[in-house]
Formats: sequence, C-alpha cells, structure tokens
Amino acid sequence: MDQRGYNYYKLRINTIITRLMIDVNKIEKSFGDAHILKGFSTCFDKGKTNLIIGQSGSGKTVFLKCLLGLFSPEKGSISYDGKTYANLSGREQRDLRQEMGMVFQGSALFDSMTVEGNVMFPLEMFTKQPKDEMEDRVNAVLKRVNLIDAHHKYPSEISGGMQKRVAIARAIVMNPKYLFCDEPNSGLDPKTAIIIDNLIQEITKEYDITTVINTHDMNSVMQIGEKILFLKNGLKEWEGSNKEIFKTDNAAVTDFVYSSELFKKVRQMYIEERN
Repeated sequence: MDQRGYNYYKLRINTIITRLMIDVNKIEKSFGDAHILKGFSTCFDKGKTNLIIGQSGSGKTVFLKCLLGLFSPEKGSISYDGKTYANLSGREQRDLRQEMGMVFQGSALFDSMTVEGNVMFPLEMFTKQPKDEMEDRVNAVLKRVNLIDAHHKYPSEISGGMQKRVAIARAIVMNPKYLFCDEPNSGLDPKTAIIIDNLIQEITKEYDITTVINTHDMNSVMQIGEKILFLKNGLKEWEGSNKEIFKTDNAAVTDFVYSSELFKKVRQMYIEERN
C-alpha cells in the first residue's frame, strides 16, 4: 500500500471509530447449558435512536445487560468509542459506566425522595460538584423534560408519564455519552408513550447521544426506529430502519412486527403506494 492509500485507510478507520459509538463483535453469552447470545455483530451510531426488538426469550435483556457492563460475554467484544470494554482496567470500566444513563422499566424512582432528589442522586453519588452547581444542573434537565413545577413532589404524587420524564432527567443529568432504555413506554397510554418516544429522540439528537432502547412497542418501532435490531433465539435475524422494515420480506420480522391485522393492512398499503 502506498502512502496515499495508507492515509486514506487511516482516515476511513478513524471516521468509522468516531461514528460508531458502540461496536458489537460476535458476542456470545451463556448461563450454564443455556446459550443465550449466539455470536452476532452489530453497531449503534451516536445521535440515533437504536431499537432492540424480539419475542420474549430472544436475548434482548441479556444483550442490554452486556452493553451496560453487567454481564461479560464469554466470546466476542463490545467497544465504546473505539475502546474495548474487556481490555479496560477496573477504574476505566467504572469511568465508562458513569458515561452511561439508564431509564429503567417502571422508572425505578426512589419513593422517599422528591423529584429533585431523584434527579440529583447521581450527582451526589458520583461527583464532587458544589450544591449550587448540582441544583443548576437538576433545574436544567427538569426544564428540558418539561417538568418545571414538580421539584418538591414525590413520585406517588405525579402521573406515570411524569415519572418517566423524571427517569429520563435522572438518566441524562450526568451528560452521558450513552443512554439505555428498558421498555420506557411500559404502563403508559398510547398518547403519553408517543410523547416519551419523541422526548427520547429529541434528547438523543440534541446531545448527540448513542441511545439503545429495548422495546415491545411497535408504535416506537415505527415512530423512532432509526436503527432496529431484531433478535430471534439469540441471533441477529434482521436489522434496518423503520422505513426498511415496511419493505422487508423476512418472514420472522413480518410475523412479529405485523402480528395484528391492522399493522398488516398498514404495511400492505405502504407497499402498494410505492409500487
């Protein structure tokens, strides 16, 4: 390879590393005789909402916990911004986990803490910021999720949708590079679920975060699925965008996504309009 070719190669590799914030390479994970993740690869871009879908038992939750560093794959690797997690020291792994925000299924707020206290909790645990700086940051993220007058209320005093917004505020209060969401629309009515979807997507783009969402909500798939990974029996069955999923002829995907008669009709109308 001549110098010009070598420089192009370096530029291409650096571009890929910069763009691909999470790179998954042939990971496998087992528990005893149960082989859960079976050697698939994928990548999640920053500034996009990346969705993981699949039937119960497909490996979604185990995969998410691997991404969070809670489980260690027996084979393969997961890299964040070009750094392979398994190759980092214990301190470097802890530092990386502090760059991750998490929205739990059911919100997982502390009942005994106010909204303000819940959002401030990560700052108190992991930073040495002065109190006034923490308060300013809490005010900023609560304003961003459209919760201005709820600071001193407790989780039991606010709606399910507001609790989700508190959970999102807590997840982004540390300015994470990576945002993980486990069924963020669980328990919400359809209208509120759309509001939460849109909020997550807006925050993803504004802060250029790599967002990964485990979901069963097909409205989310159609609404914000810029990248969709479909797992089946621990393997990558399909991946693409919410536009491409309308056109796929993969039987497993269409059986899962378009399981209702309504969605089947919508898909058929979409295909006919473009033919």
